[in-house]
Amino acid sequence: MGAKVVVGDIDLEAAERTALLAGLVGPPAHAYEVNVADEKAVQEWATEVAATHGVPDVLVNNAGIGHSGTFLQTTTAEWQRVLDVNLWGVIYGCQAFGALMADRGEGGHIVNVSSAAAYLPSKILAAYATSKAAVFMLSDCLRAELVTHGIGVSAICPGVVNTNITKTSTFSGVSAADQDKQRERVSRAYARRNFGPEGVAKEIVRAVWHGRAVVPVTPEAKVARLLSRLSPAILRRAARLG
Repeated sequence: MGAKVVVGDIDLEAAERTALLAGLVGPPAHAYEVNVADEKAVQEWATEVAATHGVPDVLVNNAGIGHSGTFLQTTTAEWQRVLDVNLWGVIYGCQAFGALMADRGEGGHIVNVSSAAAYLPSKILAAYATSKAAVFMLSDCLRAELVTHGIGVSAICPGVVNTNITKTSTFSGVSAADQDKQRERVSRAYARRNFGPEGVAKEIVRAVWHGRAVVPVTPEAKVARLLSRLSPAILRRAARLG
């Protein structure tokens, strides 16, 4: 039968494309325009979704933006932009929908898309890795709290996945004229990696089904996760290489 899918995106056309694709393999899906970095907008959207479609059984906080730059290169404005979407967007989603799930009293599951960058330090991903590490810990804290409500929480940690995030990523210390060149270079590298979002989607389904807490996706994410637990010093030394 499939699940009823509700999609929110700051780009309504993108949300509608996703809803159309979801509707091809299941019930008709529904698209909404929402800026996850806007707390009021997320709260209002959650209220509308619950009233129109019911309280979700599964919430996936997937919105994210890419940014590359060392700490000293990254401006306050760049930090704010990354944290607004990658961290605060997840917080707002968990607050708005998590409260609805808890009040309903029928359990549920929250999926927060973090990243292998959460436990894989890099001197050129200061803001991005920090935002994802915060999502990783948020998920642990939330899991401990919501278990009494029968609500599971999973942190999904992909490595290099070929998605559109590379086409909108920004770079500290790079001129405006060279930003597009950097995006093209990174996009080509991710395309060569040839691991698509469908692989992440399968892992998300398994995480919800089996109640998994932390799910590294892609071989490099799994190796980094193992090293972060067995020998984090190795990863710290590797981080110096950029």
